[in-house]
Order: sequence, then structure tokens, then C-alpha cells
Amino acid sequence: MSETPMNTLQYRFDGPEDAPVLILGPSLGTTWHMWDRQIPELSKNWRIFRFDLPGHGGAPAYPAGSVTELAGRLLATLDGLGVQRFGYAGCAFSGAIGIELALRHPERIASLAVIAASPRFGSADEFRQRGVIVRSNGLDPIARSSPERWFTSGFAAAQPAITEWAVQMVRTTDPGCYIAACEALAAFDVRVELGRIGVPTLVLVGSDDQVTGPAEARTLVAGIPDARLAVVPGASHLVPVEQPAAVTDLLVRHFSTAWQPAYDSATGQMAIPAAPVKPVLAAPPPVGPVAEIAPPVVQPAVLGRPDPYDAGIKVRREVLGDAHVDRALASADEFSGDFQEFITRYAWGEIWDRPGLDRRSRSCVTLTALVAGGHLDELAFHTRAALRNGLTPDEIKEVLLQAAVYCGVPAANSAFKVAQQVIREETTPQE
Repeated sequence: MSETPMNTLQYRFDGPEDAPVLILGPSLGTTWHMWDRQIPELSKNWRIFRFDLPGHGGAPAYPAGSVTELAGRLLATLDGLGVQRFGYAGCAFSGAIGIELALRHPERIASLAVIAASPRFGSADEFRQRGVIVRSNGLDPIARSSPERWFTSGFAAAQPAITEWAVQMVRTTDPGCYIAACEALAAFDVRVELGRIGVPTLVLVGSDDQVTGPAEARTLVAGIPDARLAVVPGASHLVPVEQPAAVTDLLVRHFSTAWQPAYDSATGQMAIPAAPVKPVLAAPPPVGPVAEIAPPVVQPAVLGRPDPYDAGIKVRREVLGDAHVDRALASADEFSGDFQEFITRYAWGEIWDRPGLDRRSRSCVTLTALVAGGHLDELAFHTRAALRNGLTPDEIKEVLLQAAVYCGVPAANSAFKVAQQVIREETTPQE
């Protein structure tokens, strides 16, 4: 095990020191112990490297806000250990890290396995909503519902000790790191990039996985040029825990037969077989004018600032949620369409995207202004936005109390009724 600086990850090694390195990455809410039952067999032929996500399993609570950042921390950890090339198997969240590595650092990966993974995990709204639940209620509701997401009902009933172990893993995770990981998954979407993955890939999924199931696995296989699909029967999301022998066998077969050759150290390139020599045919004499290479086209300089619409629609979706924005845009017609474009461009692209205030502060200002103006419909969806931007229910209450002093008690009374209903809806864990 290791002491862990901020830019690296907590890790451990198992297996012979001179064997090739195989990395096993955990799912969100779990620790490296989810791989315990694979270690005896895999460590016969590989030097197994396991890591914990930030704030998981006692790892230091240094939140990482993107999959790219976590991939960078993993590479920094490996660089410090002198590990340059490795096989990689990641479950769910760590599957996303593996995909990121294969896209951005293909020279480092000899072979890849992604388990219970997807090129896009659900919707951004879904993961930001989970962050609201954790921020408001802690991790206990997520922990209690984990077994039904992770295991088949038969396994959960037959293995109460493993089920309780799963609950405790989530319960002891740092909430801030869990929320940051949810934000990272909300932003992860590599569907259009899958064709650039050139490493041999095993896509493994449980047949009963309701989180990232066979449909998502087939999307990965269809998009990755050198990918194979393995569906494990009788398993849900944490398939390495529920069906350890089957997963171990599949990983042994994959990494034993699909280990891509290393890059040549002298040239930095991978050796590939030479293409067959084709005969060179004499070119026929030209029959007409020979084409010339056109000079580069000089694009006219763009004066002024870029159009803020694209930035505005991005911020608007991040703050209000895809579902709300989609409804607003879908309902726009010839009469109201210009107004939707106006608020996207100027309210969201010009003002909300300014760097002078963070989004929490902008939510506080917005709530106060809406109370003052009596705009209760907008107050409802901006209360949801405030929760998504990181305000807690207690902080929203303080904003409304402050507004009561300066905007009037009747206005605040109406605002409290609206905000109370929204907070109850948004922070009550779904059964």
C-alpha cells in the first residue's frame, strides 16, 4: 500500500514483481476489495495493481471532477512507480477511466477490459440528481439501495454478508468525493470517439445488469473496432463479485491472448507487418490540364467576441437540467422561439457564464431576485438549479430568510411554500 499525494491514487500490488502489470479498477462506491476473489488466479501470471478512487476505502478525500482528471492521477501514480505499459480491467466508473486511457494514451495500454460500462452512463440529470440526494441526506440512502442496483435479488438474499459489506463500502465513502464522481460521470460521453480505440478490448456485462446492461455493452462493441462481447448469465452490475469464477476465466483468456505488442523504444512506434508490395504501373500521358494544388484559403478575421449561444446552451443545461431545457425548446414556436434564443444567448451565455461569481453565488442572487419580483414559477425551477449548483436545503433556507427582511414577509412566505415543495421532491430518496 502507499502514502498518497493529492495528484496520485491509493494503490496496492499483488503477484510477482517481474510479471507484466495488470490493473484492476473499482466501481463507484466500492474499494479494491471488490476484486479479492480474482487475485489468486490472476496474480499467477500478472503483477496485479489495484487502486481506490478518492475518498473510497480510506483513501485521502481529494475530489476529482472529471474522468480525465482521474485517468491523469492514475498515470501519475504509475509514472512514479516506473510502470509504463499495462493491461487494464475496470468495472463501471473505472471502465470509463479505461476508455479514457485508451483514447488519450493508447501507447500505455496493452489490452483493455471494460466491465458493466458504457460510453455514456445514463443522463447528466440522473447523476446530478444523485449528487443532490447525497448533499442533502448523506450517503446512507445510496448505501441502502446499492444491493438492489449491484446484485440480483437471489444473490442478495443468499449472501447477506456480502450484501452488508457492499452497504458499508458505500456508507464509509467520503460524500464530497462521491458527489464529484457523480459530476464526472454526468459529463462523460465518448460515444462519437469509440472508433478511435485501437487496443484489443473485452466488453463484459452481467445478463441482469439494470444499470449498464447488455444494450450499453453492445454499443461499446459496435463502436470499438477490435472488441469482443461476453455476457455473464445470472449476474447484475457488480459482476466480478457476483460471478467471480466466470469473470476470472474471461479475464485470463482475454489478457493471455490479446496483449498488443509494445511500441518500439527506439522509434516510439508499434511494429506492424509490412503491407504487400503492389506493382507500380506507368502513368498514362495527361489528356487535359493537370490539376494544381490550390493555395490555402485565408479565412477572414472574425471581429468582436464569439457568439455566446453555444456556451449559453451548455450552461443552461448544466444548471437547469436537460429535461427542463428540452421542454422549453420543444415548446418554442415562431412566436416564442426568438425569446428562447435571447435568454440562452444573453442570460446564460453572457451572464451565467461570466467568471466573476461561482454558480452557487449566482443561485443565491437569482433566488433573492425572484422572491423580490414574486416570480414563483421561476423560483421553483431555480430552487432545483440551486440544489444542482451545490446549495444545501439549509443554505436555501438562509437565502429566503435574508430575502424576508429585504423583500417582505408576504413574498418570502410564498417563496418558502414553493421552495419547501421542490426541496422535498428533489431530496427524498427514490424507493
